[in-house]
Amino acid sequence: MVRALTHRSAGGGHNERLEFLGDSVLNFVVAQALYERFPDAAEGVLSRLRASLVRESTLADISRDLNIGDYLHLGSGELKSGGFRRGSILADALEAIIGAVLLDGGFDACKAFILGLYKDRISNVDPEDNLKDPKSRLQEYLQAHKCPLPDYQVLSVEGDPHEQVFQIECTVEGLDAGTVGVGRSRRKAEQLAAKLALEKLQVKKQ
Repeated sequence: MVRALTHRSAGGGHNERLEFLGDSVLNFVVAQALYERFPDAAEGVLSRLRASLVRESTLADISRDLNIGDYLHLGSGELKSGGFRRGSILADALEAIIGAVLLDGGFDACKAFILGLYKDRISNVDPEDNLKDPKSRLQEYLQAHKCPLPDYQVLSVEGDPHEQVFQIECTVEGLDAGTVGVGRSRRKAEQLAAKLALEKLQVKKQ
């Protein structure tokens, strides 16, 4: 497991080969779970759902929930630049851990591990949902109504470097006040603020 948590910046014995292995088995297990959960869904729908579940941002979110960043072995450069909270590094580490579980415990144990990580996400995913993120949907909504694009401003950043909480305000033409999102990353806070703005705009239009 030490190798799974070792980034290449820390030198030899890094996790890239385990990451390759973990990525492969993750895609298969998630694909099979979706295939069984949605027996009537077309291939294209299943592919979109799988992509949303195994993309970097989802993997990074799971890693943050598990506090994997606290256990990473990074080189001095990555440590100084905050690599322990970078989405790509966190996502790669989770895939490497999955690869390590496969080698140490076998396929059944690895499958159970993955399904445990993804239990709520697979249960809550909906083939009918628009899989575009809130920021993209808000931008498309505003462009369709010939309005200026939203403005995102950081109101505050609190907490230690590896446990920061961001407060972001989204200002949109047509709303009396901006909407505020709070999250453990700037991206998450912006997405929540955009979601709230989109909801207000659509309610106001009705």
